[in-house]
Amino acid sequence: MAQGDEQAAGRLKPPSRLLLLAECRALGELALGIASLPTLAMAPKGDGHTVLVLPGFLTSDKSTEFLRGMLRQLGFNAVGWDLGRNLGGLYAMRARLRDKVAALRQAAGGRISLVGWSLGGVYARDLALSLPDMVRGIVTLGSPFSGDLRANNVGRLYDVVSGESVDDARQEDVMALAGDLPVPATSIYSRSDGIVHWRTSLVRQAERAENIEVFGASHLGLGVNPAVLWAVADRLAQPDGVFAPFQRGGPFALAYPQ
Repeated sequence: MAQGDEQAAGRLKPPSRLLLLAECRALGELALGIASLPTLAMAPKGDGHTVLVLPGFLTSDKSTEFLRGMLRQLGFNAVGWDLGRNLGGLYAMRARLRDKVAALRQAAGGRISLVGWSLGGVYARDLALSLPDMVRGIVTLGSPFSGDLRANNVGRLYDVVSGESVDDARQEDVMALAGDLPVPATSIYSRSDGIVHWRTSLVRQAERAENIEVFGASHLGLGVNPAVLWAVADRLAQPDGVFAPFQRGGPFALAYPQ
């Protein structure tokens, strides 16, 4: 079957082995992120509102320290999820995450933002669907929530570790996660992602939904890549209830293909 026929049938292949091996470049992205901290300090500033950062599959708050530290320097109250290692399970984690958002919302006295990396972004979309009165907007990083959810290189491992299979997910949940959200949503992705097929990270462009491609980013480096970090800060800096499309400018303009 030709690639076009596969896409038409909703089937996509996981990223190639070459792209998977190239994920080691995340270390270079971290070095570049550290070197870019003075530039990132000029990114749009926060208003002090709480931002919950959700880690990817098999990772913990340790993986999002750099991202959260940068956001705090810009004036956001960026916090980790404090739930240990993310072992997966949308249904298993649903109640705990809703309780977490409710507690943060009460402590903050206002709606909070969500940033989710990979599987963390799937959680973020699920939370936005169920708690729109508590969530002011979300940003996802390389999150596979649309189309062929098997088009990744960790699917079978996810089934074993989480005890949940994407094949058993309720169809209405799958469709809702890929559909329009009741809050502003930005999906940041890379065509050179070696873990998930980039097409599974695309939202349907709408009045309050957008995709931002970052050229050359790895999946494992999305949380430290300076162009990604700038875009995250820019999106979070929007006032509650306000959404304007991302302007592909600034010091990392060349990293954002039109």
